[in-house]
Amino acid sequence: MEDPREEALRQARNHHVRFIELWFTDILGHLKSVAVPVTELESILESGKWFDGSSITGYAEAEESDILAMPDPTTFAALPWSNDGEVTARIFCDVLQQDLTPYPGDPRWVLKQTLQRAADLGFTFNVGPELEFFYFKGADAPDTLDEKGYFDSSRIGHSAAVLIKTVEALQQVGIQVEAYHHEVAPSQHEIDLRYCDALRMADNVMTYRTVVKEVAQNNGLYGSFMPKPIFGVAGNGMHVHQSLTRDGANVFFDPNDRWHLSEVAKQFIAGQLRHAREICALLAQWVNSYKRLVPGYEAPVYISWGQRNRTALIRVPMYRPGHHQATRAELRCPDPACNPYLAFAVMLAAGLEGIEHKYELPDPVEPNIYHMPPSEREELGLEHLPYNLMEAVREANDSELVRRTLGEHIFLRFIRNKTGEWEQDRVQVTSHEIQRYLPML
Repeated sequence: MEDPREEALRQARNHHVRFIELWFTDILGHLKSVAVPVTELESILESGKWFDGSSITGYAEAEESDILAMPDPTTFAALPWSNDGEVTARIFCDVLQQDLTPYPGDPRWVLKQTLQRAADLGFTFNVGPELEFFYFKGADAPDTLDEKGYFDSSRIGHSAAVLIKTVEALQQVGIQVEAYHHEVAPSQHEIDLRYCDALRMADNVMTYRTVVKEVAQNNGLYGSFMPKPIFGVAGNGMHVHQSLTRDGANVFFDPNDRWHLSEVAKQFIAGQLRHAREICALLAQWVNSYKRLVPGYEAPVYISWGQRNRTALIRVPMYRPGHHQATRAELRCPDPACNPYLAFAVMLAAGLEGIEHKYELPDPVEPNIYHMPPSEREELGLEHLPYNLMEAVREANDSELVRRTLGEHIFLRFIRNKTGEWEQDRVQVTSHEIQRYLPML
């Protein structure tokens, strides 16, 4: 088998790459990059690239700023656009300390640690997220390009052409696309990626968001993953289909169970239900995220699971004979503006907690929860997801599971950053308040 570094060098030659972008994220999931000429690639693959981490959100303090971006050669890919004919490639990096040990502020390392915890139990964690996004005419206002709805034909119009170019660009960068379609809201779209292991998928999510925005910009549009940019229509979700495998076999499936779920699957789902409020701040991490998590738009509000119920937090798609490998649990509260490394990490940690402590799965809830009277929801004991970011942050702050999963470095900085975001937002006077209150007060 070819050495990954030699393979990266070979690809750089074959694609006539001129520049390499070294990619990593801050704790909020913003993509960071430093570019080097391709002549430096061999050296960078061997020794990495030192940089000042004191200006990266959630990274080093000023007195401990020098940290190392160490490329993961298995992630090398030529980007599907060029600058005046100059081909650029990207490669994801692990971030290391001065002694070359993993840097505790690196979100990719957090996910790696959690995946290792699963591996120690014999599991591989696979995910298949569905990222929704809008095309707008520009970044200044959410001006849509169509009035289409769910699964309406996307063959006609400027946005349809841009969507196809985006799918082609994703394929060129090595990301396997299963399907794409118009979503519920005007000018809203979804491109579905084929499931894979969570680390590769987190890298793919970062690439996906970059490709959507880059292709849109190159075609005079703005691609937005903002969770709720338009009042009164559906927001952008990132439903995440999850499964555990052992030696390639799906361990969620049991042919003799009434729901075709194994004990491992039930315990995994029970873990996510029990810890849903604690991990919500990592899955829906912005003030705006909680404008999406409201009744009426297929976004989950109550903590429950079901098979046919799209108002449940976790949906288990019905088993089709001969498709046992597709047995999975779909978590519906994340949105595509999260940090995928941290989101996948806490999702997995909550599920593993259920397996290790043998949590019992409650009965499914199949009726539309939004149509239930409050007394029925109370009788079923349905808890509500946090109503806003500050409530979610308080739940995370009190969670031993979240603290243990993120590590002290990221945990403290994430809580501090999100508290600051809430404090800044809560003192703003919005146009809605002016329109509603100024004429009568």
